[in-house]
Amino acid sequence: MKVGLKWIVSFSIITLVAIGGLFWNPAGDLPNNGEFLSEDKIVGADVAWILAAAGLVLLMTPGLSFFYGGMVGRKNVISTMLQSFIALGVISMVWVVIGFSLSFGESLGITIGGKHYGIIGNPLSYPFFSGVGNLPHKMMAPTIPFILFALFQMKFAVITPAIITGSFAERVRFISYLLFIVLFSIVIYTPLCHMVWHPDGLLNKYFGVKDFAGGTVVHMSAGFAALAGAMVVGNRKNPHHEPSNIPYVLLGTGMLWFGWFGFNAGSALSASASAATAFGTTTIASASAMMTWIFFDRINGRSVSALGACIGAVVGLVAITPGCGFVSIQESLFIGFITAIVSNLMVNWKVLKKIDDTLDVFACHGVGGIMGMILTAIFAHGENASLLHGGMDVFLHHMAALVLVSVFTFFGSLLLYKITNSVITLRVSEESENKGLDLSQHEESFT
Repeated sequence: MKVGLKWIVSFSIITLVAIGGLFWNPAGDLPNNGEFLSEDKIVGADVAWILAAAGLVLLMTPGLSFFYGGMVGRKNVISTMLQSFIALGVISMVWVVIGFSLSFGESLGITIGGKHYGIIGNPLSYPFFSGVGNLPHKMMAPTIPFILFALFQMKFAVITPAIITGSFAERVRFISYLLFIVLFSIVIYTPLCHMVWHPDGLLNKYFGVKDFAGGTVVHMSAGFAALAGAMVVGNRKNPHHEPSNIPYVLLGTGMLWFGWFGFNAGSALSASASAATAFGTTTIASASAMMTWIFFDRINGRSVSALGACIGAVVGLVAITPGCGFVSIQESLFIGFITAIVSNLMVNWKVLKKIDDTLDVFACHGVGGIMGMILTAIFAHGENASLLHGGMDVFLHHMAALVLVSVFTFFGSLLLYKITNSVITLRVSEESENKGLDLSQHEESFT
C-alpha cells in the first residue's frame, strides 16, 4: 500500500508531541499565585465520585460508536464506529498539549464597563498539563485535585466531535476527519467551553448562561457543526439503507444513558445534593422523551420501533443536560416530553430531509441542545434565575447567547470544513463510497 505524504506528516506530528512532552516538568511547575488551595481542602467523597463520573463519561464515547454503528449500512459499520472511538486518542492528546489551557487557562478577552470577560484561555497556562497538579483549584475545583478536574473535562472534549460524525457517515475520508476534529476542538470547542464554563468567561460572567453539563458547549456546538458538515460534504449517492444492527443501537443507548449520569451528575463536581438532583432529572427526562417519541410516532402512522425508542431516549438526555441541576423532577418530565415532540418533527421535516444528515445529528443533538437552553432559561430555580422565577433579563440574555452560539458554531465549522477540504479532500471517491468505507478506508469488514 502506498503511503502518502499526509500520513508521514501525521506521524511526524505525533512524534514531536511525544518527544516534546519530555521537555516539560509538570511536577515542578505548580504556580504559587493564590490560584490553588492546600491539600487538606480535598474532600475524599468528591474525589471518589468524580473519578467514577469521569469513567462514566469516557464510556459514553464507545457507547456512541455502537449507537451510530448500528444505524448505518453494513458496509460502513466499522468506519462509523472508529470515527467515534478514535476521538479518545486524538482529542485526549490535543487536550493535554493545548486544549485544557485554551479552555480553562487564564482568560484572554475583552473589557466591558471596566470588567474583563474571557473569550479563550491563554495557551501558555497549562501546556502539556504543566501546572495541573494534585492541589485543588480555588475557583474551578475547590474540593478535588485540579488534575482530576482537567481529566473529567477532557471526556467532554472527546465526545463532542464524536457526535458530529453521524452527520457525514458513510462518505468522509478518515484522515480528513482527523484533521477536522483537531481544528474543531481548538477553534470551536475550546473558546466556547471557556466562555461558558470558566468563571471569567463572556457567556458565563456577562450573559449569565446556565449550562450545568454541556447542552450549549457540547450538543449545540456538535449539532451545528453536523449541519454544516452535511451541507459541505453533500448527499450520499445511495442514501437509503436498512440499519445494520438494531441490537448495537440498543446497546449503545444503554451505555450512553448509563454514562450520562457521570456527564450530568458529575458536573456538580461534588458528591452533593446538586449531583443527586442532576442524577434524577437526567433519567426522568430520558424516560419521558423515549415514551413520548414512540407514541408520537404511532399517532403519526409510523411503527413503534426499537430505533425510535433509542433516539427518543438520547434526545431526552440531550435536552436535560443544560438544566439538570437547576430544575425539578416534575419539570424534567415536561422537558423530555416537549423536546421529543419538537425533535421528532424536525427529524421528519421535509425541508431538513433535503440535507443528508445521515443520522439526524442536528435534529437530535442540535435541536435538543437548543430546546434545553431555552427550557433552562424558563424553568431554572432560584431568585431571578429564569423566566418563571423573575429573571426576564436572564431569559433574554440566554436567547441572545443562543443566537451568538448558533452563528459562531455553524459558520465557524463551515469555515473549518472548507479549510480541511482545501488541505485534504473530505469526501471519498464514488468508487470508495460504493465499496463501503470499511473496506476502502480500513480494509476491514463487518460480518
